[in-house]
Amino acid sequence: QVQLVESGGGLVQAGGSLRLSCTASGSALSIKLMDWHRQAPGKQRELVATITSVARTVYADSVKGRFTIDRDNAKNTMVLQMNSLKPEDTAVYYCRVVYNDGFGLKTYWGQGTQVTVSS
Repeated sequence: QVQLVESGGGLVQAGGSLRLSCTASGSALSIKLMDWHRQAPGKQRELVATITSVARTVYADSVKGRFTIDRDNAKNTMVLQMNSLKPEDTAVYYCRVVYNDGFGLKTYWGQGTQVTVSS
C-alpha cells in the first residue's frame, strides 16, 4: 500500500513563491519517477515537472526557469520550488509516483493541494 502526503499549497501574490512537498511511503517501494501535475478549473490535468530516480528532470514550457523539482531518494520525498508565480499557475497540484512493487510498474496519485496566485 502506497501513501502520498502532500503539503505546501496556499495563497500567494503574483511574483511570490511557494514550495510543495510530496513524501511517499510503503513497503518494498522502488520508485522510478515522481512528478507534479496540475489542474485548473475547466481545464485538463497537465504535467508540470518530472524527476526520475537518477535525477533526470523534465519541465513544462510554461514553468521552465521559474519552477525547480528536486528529490531526496533516501526519504522518498520530492519538492517543487515555485518562484515568480503567475495567476495562471493557479490550480490544484497533484503529486504522482510511478513505482515497482515487485509485481510490475504501478502509478499512484496524491490527493492534491490548492495553489492560488492572486494578481
